[in-house]
Amino acid sequence: MQAQALICDAQQRFSLQEVVLPGPAPDQIAIRTHYTGISRGTEFALIRNKISWGPYPLCTGYQGTGVVEAVGSDITDFAVGDAVYFRCNDAMLLADGSPVSCVSGAHCSHAVLRPHTSHGAAHMVPGAGMDVASMFVMPAVGLYGTDLANPRMGSVVAVYGVGLIGLGVVAACVHRGCVAVAIDIAEKNLEIARELGADYTLNSAQCDVVSELQKIAPDGADTVFECTGIPACIDPAIALCRPFGTFVWQGNYGAEPVSMHFLPPHGKRLTMVFPCDDGMAPCRRAVVRNMAMGALRWEKTITHRIPYTEAPAMFDLMNRGEDRDVLGVVINWLA
Repeated sequence: MQAQALICDAQQRFSLQEVVLPGPAPDQIAIRTHYTGISRGTEFALIRNKISWGPYPLCTGYQGTGVVEAVGSDITDFAVGDAVYFRCNDAMLLADGSPVSCVSGAHCSHAVLRPHTSHGAAHMVPGAGMDVASMFVMPAVGLYGTDLANPRMGSVVAVYGVGLIGLGVVAACVHRGCVAVAIDIAEKNLEIARELGADYTLNSAQCDVVSELQKIAPDGADTVFECTGIPACIDPAIALCRPFGTFVWQGNYGAEPVSMHFLPPHGKRLTMVFPCDDGMAPCRRAVVRNMAMGALRWEKTITHRIPYTEAPAMFDLMNRGEDRDVLGVVINWLA
């Protein structure tokens, strides 16, 4: 199948290129992509080789929505015309036959994949907007971490860093009836956290977060989610936990070792939780269903909707760090 994809080379240059998607095989489906969402943290960790899932050139992106165009002979539960959300492309070649690392390859006009794998495809929930639903992974990551940590109703939860993952945590904790405290240096992100239900917002560039949190919870937060993935933020986030509290490593810190001061969490006898990925099919369906019902107003997190022709320029802007006004980005592959 011929398609167009967003390709990143070893010099971190971005371009739209003609690609070939093998298949569909008997156990695959082919999807015409409508929208894909950018996951800034993971995608740029791959682009910058902070983490590696394969050699350059890369096609990143692991969340999209679209409509099924073809169905393999072994597939019985998907049909041509079905609206779906999906997580990957199984394989991709440049026009000259050179392989592309699909990591996970969703930023492409089409997707060919095995729908029944852990990172395949699922039927769209009626009522969910295809554009907003294309950003389903980040709130699912937040929901999964929240489910593992299991903060209870009335618990004080501090969310350290409210990018898209942290905002997903805020939303999940609010749904549980927790007292949610959002912490960030970006006032825009804090405003969105308030719109998603955060009870308190603290700008760590403008206040002493520990003392401000003590006004809310004198002994510290019951649960702290460190959502930045920045090693320098680990110790400040741990400092917000109460004795016998829970610390959640919600960020992705890459392949390099990270360190922390041992005595504070040791003395507080903290429990630590290490979520990974998005909770698979149950979490994904839960967040898309919440979008459809209006319980998760994830459209609040989308700051940019762009046609696919503008994707290389957007990625270049984000890679240069010149994207202060950018949070959630949806790419329209039909425009």
